[in-house]
Amino acid sequence: MREGLKIFKIGGGIIDDESQLRQFLRELAQVSGRKLLVHGGGKGASQMLRDLGIEPQMVQGRRITDAATLDIVTMFYAGKTNKQVVSLLQAEGVNALGLSGADGNVIQAVKRPVKDIDYGFVGDLPAHAVNAEFVGQLLEMHLMPVFCAITHDGVGQLLNTNADTIAGSLAQALAAQYEVELHFCFEKDGVLRDLNDEASVIPQITAAEYQQLKAEGVIAAGMVPKLDNAFAALEAGVERVVIENALRINEPVKTILCGF
Repeated sequence: MREGLKIFKIGGGIIDDESQLRQFLRELAQVSGRKLLVHGGGKGASQMLRDLGIEPQMVQGRRITDAATLDIVTMFYAGKTNKQVVSLLQAEGVNALGLSGADGNVIQAVKRPVKDIDYGFVGDLPAHAVNAEFVGQLLEMHLMPVFCAITHDGVGQLLNTNADTIAGSLAQALAAQYEVELHFCFEKDGVLRDLNDEASVIPQITAAEYQQLKAEGVIAAGMVPKLDNAFAALEAGVERVVIENALRINEPVKTILCGF
């Protein structure tokens, strides 16, 4: 029987708040078994760009990454943020190892082609982008990999890559070796039936129910691409996907997605 693996993804909102980040990592340290963390970048990189006289450019929530922006986000995501997370995990007794996609050739992306918008040095993840064997070796050494949102193209170019996409690709690639649970952690307790009612968490959503909730407009806006990716991961062999509050990952209130 395959061993279990829990993959957690946290966004910028947690990264931006040091007290919340510490609380999340304290909760994460209590999760037993094999685990892996993917983190976004937060607003710090944008502030650093402004401090240097460069105005951040965003289109539909996606960062335009020119050469100067890539330098900054690499420093911030793969440097300051990644190492801060690793050091805080070490303080909680978790032997973590911070990684970009270039380290160990673990995630090889392709530069996004120019269509209507030139996103610059942004990476998309093709099939077989993840070096699952290498990640598995780290996990079997009882290390906890911590991935930032920087990948590479295999010929020397770093690329800025969406952290949700990285988490989903890691989960799908590792599903052949482990029974993978993919946890998307953010500021809500799960998927809400009513955005104005924090207590309206939907405890379980099947693929068919998801299509119905989308058609009814219950699930809309930014939650749609997140759940689209989640159900794609389930179809690719991930055991289950969990949407939960980053500060309450060890509590029972959450939304569990299942493919049937």
